[in-house]
Amino acid sequence: QINLELYASYVYLSMSYYFDRDDVALKNFAKYFLHQSHEEREHAERLMKLQNQRGGRIFLQDIKKPDRDDWENGLTAMECALCLERSVNQSLLELHKLATEKNDPHLCDFIETHYLNEQVEAIQRIG
Repeated sequence: QINLELYASYVYLSMSYYFDRDDVALKNFAKYFLHQSHEEREHAERLMKLQNQRGGRIFLQDIKKPDRDDWENGLTAMECALCLERSVNQSLLELHKLATEKNDPHLCDFIETHYLNEQVEAIQRIG
């Protein structure tokens, strides 16, 4: 989940700087995606902090390159963002299910409190 949150941050960072280019110059898209990038990175950091607090260890993995470098236009980028948010949401639901199966109410509460509602809101905002 940490890697996926970092990947999402990386994708949003790519989108932000694409729209910040002088030949694209869609500053509000750039600003929006930069904010999303920071938010996703904060999600990863919150998970890493929880893992450390619970006695776990952090072993960071390679972050996959975004699937594209040219985001074409605002609509295409928003469609990609929606797909990305749905993917993150599905992964969070699977993590919550695993925590339920492993009888880990603390992790379930953490995911519910800090992630699931926010994901639904993000999907609704983009959609």
